[in-house]
Amino acid sequence: MITYLNNHNKALNGTHVLILGASYKKDIDDMHESPTLKLIEILKSKRAEVDYSDPYVPKLLPSRHFNFDMSSVEITKESLLKYDIVLLSTDHTIFDYKFIAENGKLIVDTRNSFEKNGIKKNNIFKA
Repeated sequence: MITYLNNHNKALNGTHVLILGASYKKDIDDMHESPTLKLIEILKSKRAEVDYSDPYVPKLLPSRHFNFDMSSVEITKESLLKYDIVLLSTDHTIFDYKFIAENGKLIVDTRNSFEKNGIKKNNIFKA
């Protein structure tokens, strides 16, 4: 992700990041061993402004492993435009990948979900 930001003359510090999906795997609400929690922790430690969107996980509460309290944000054209980068962490089938691709500035697809849905655009990168 840092490489993609660097290629677009953007530093991670102060970058607005939207993480799509917080659950452990798609289409469930199980947070057990979710990689998104670690991603949020790492990004926040690098001073990125981080939000997430997950229809199955409406709220993240502090625990013995993570110290953040966050609520899922709604995916709208306006909300997508405020983020410098959108990172797909959990590939829920409910996500409107075409809409996200059309309105997201820079997208890092860790699950190859955009391509699987027939979407190839210059603003989408696989990780």
